[in-house]
Amino acid sequence: MVSSPITTRMRAILQKDMVREFLAEFMSTYVMMVFGLGSVAHMVLGNKFGSYLGVNLGFGFGVTMGVHVAGNISGAHMNAAVTFTNCALGRMSWKKFPVYILGQFLGSFLAAATIYLLFYSIIEFSGGHLAVTGPTATANIFATYLPDRLTLWMGFLDEVIVTGILQLCLFAITDKENNPALQGTQALVIGILIIVIGVSLGMNTGYAMNPSRDLPPRFFTYIAGWGIQVFRVRDWWWVPVVAPLLGAYLGGIIYLVFIGSSITQRPQILENSMVYEDRRIPVLPKTMQIPSMTSSLTPVSVTPANRPLAQTVPPLSDPIHLEHF
Repeated sequence: MVSSPITTRMRAILQKDMVREFLAEFMSTYVMMVFGLGSVAHMVLGNKFGSYLGVNLGFGFGVTMGVHVAGNISGAHMNAAVTFTNCALGRMSWKKFPVYILGQFLGSFLAAATIYLLFYSIIEFSGGHLAVTGPTATANIFATYLPDRLTLWMGFLDEVIVTGILQLCLFAITDKENNPALQGTQALVIGILIIVIGVSLGMNTGYAMNPSRDLPPRFFTYIAGWGIQVFRVRDWWWVPVVAPLLGAYLGGIIYLVFIGSSITQRPQILENSMVYEDRRIPVLPKTMQIPSMTSSLTPVSVTPANRPLAQTVPPLSDPIHLEHF
């Protein structure tokens, strides 16, 4: 089969690392958000068909599926705060930052559009009026909103702390020098982490923890009919964008300083000095002199019969430490 020039060019473009990472973040974020927003739609619209636990499961296992989609290509960040932290801490080049963010934002926006089309009963539920607040509010299907019981800065602090815990645990799960998740189970463990955060810390602000999860769907609701109120209600819209960036960065630093910097490889201990002799590493004290038994031109055998007597080479009484760098 002869490939056309256009097909060949498309294959060459798709094989570029930046393009593959963009598509990986796009697809993984889309998958995560479809499952997550779909579970919220069930809770808001479906009465007995949805629950808060269902939302946690939807987002948690949505993240798991997203990691399976793109884990070995881009790392499946699916989160602008995670991408920012990896760049800020030198784990990833800043030139990849806009590529990852663009992929995440487009995937999240498309997922919001998909949920809107699948759950068109949103319009019927709200009586033909797309409300942001009140008993028939449906904008909260797509983005988070601050409850009346919290102040803006309490919500900001909540998002900082929750996202910091997320990033700290992500570093722990993937740190090969510590106690990482078993090979092949990282996606499941990360999904369980999201579920645990949701059931324990998600009540206050809806645990956005992710600018890519909150801002693109909010913008979709703005152009889909909910209007400018999605940005004006309690001036909350910027908090799920700024607070996760700060929280993830602090969580990453805390892990690296308090845990990562204290992880050292254990030195190997050799109790028997003869092991060194067999490896031809001298273990004699510096003050001892070895008598010359042969000329410099005579080959020397290292068989046991030709070794010096035991009394001339005292064994080491202390273990020897080999430091690995």
